[in-house]
Amino acid sequence: MTPSELLIEEFSRIQGTVHRALKDASVATLTFRADADANTIAWLTWHLSRVQDDHLADLAGTGQVYADQDWADRFALPFGPTATGYGHTSADVAAVQADADLLGGYYDAVHTATVAYLATLTEADLDRVVDESWTPAVTVGVRLASVLSDDLQHAGQAAFVRGLADRAGV
Repeated sequence: MTPSELLIEEFSRIQGTVHRALKDASVATLTFRADADANTIAWLTWHLSRVQDDHLADLAGTGQVYADQDWADRFALPFGPTATGYGHTSADVAAVQADADLLGGYYDAVHTATVAYLATLTEADLDRVVDESWTPAVTVGVRLASVLSDDLQHAGQAAFVRGLADRAGV
């Protein structure tokens, strides 16, 4: 297995977890909050998709799927098209009102772009420095590991919230 194939396998696992959390979910389920300030499945899915889109587009030197394929217009959220969810308030979380088809469609579009980029990577590419503002400098490999870690955590959180919503009868 090449590093590229391994990364594609890892990112594909995020896709599977996202789709299990979204499967047959109503908007009420997707916007269920375990408490007044908790993250929702809709926000978690939107956020992990935005982070992956933002970071992978930067690595690939391409535009983001969110803006380039009109997903920002489809979501019609009250924040700009470059927002990824970092620093969002409880009110911002509540503003993400989307159905499973929209959330899953956007994630799938991001995943398609991600796989296309990952398929081009060589082992040497993983050592390319992409951010010198950190010590040590951030490489492609480190950035990909960061996105994987963040997205897997958020996909798992969405799955957990789905279980809470289902048990609450939402």
